[in-house]
Amino acid sequence: MQRSEARELVLHVLYGREFVDRPLVEMVPELESDDQRDYIEETLRGVVDHIVDLDELINRYAVGWRVERLAVLDRNILRLGLYELLHASDIPAEVAIDEAVELAKKYGTENAQSFINGILDRVWKASED
Repeated sequence: MQRSEARELVLHVLYGREFVDRPLVEMVPELESDDQRDYIEETLRGVVDHIVDLDELINRYAVGWRVERLAVLDRNILRLGLYELLHASDIPAEVAIDEAVELAKKYGTENAQSFINGILDRVWKASED
């Protein structure tokens, strides 16, 4: 499994958690190979553990939008992108942003890719200061 496919799986689990409150371990499907299992588990746990902080960042940088008003997939793409940008030291910022934009193109609402790109870019620049 490629890392981009693993990100999609993470997004699907995060999406599912919006509707069903189950332990993460029960929501991650069995994988044929474990090549991305560590990434998947660490990223899911990281997003869930930091969700309050991630949502506060979304509220701060999404001018005119509250996180709860965003489309479910859009907000979870943002959460995933923000987590990778700020907490996954092995993932370059440019990659985290680019991958979130690609997820937005595939799964997001009509203007999600530019909205998500803008927020992630501003957070990244602010974190560099």
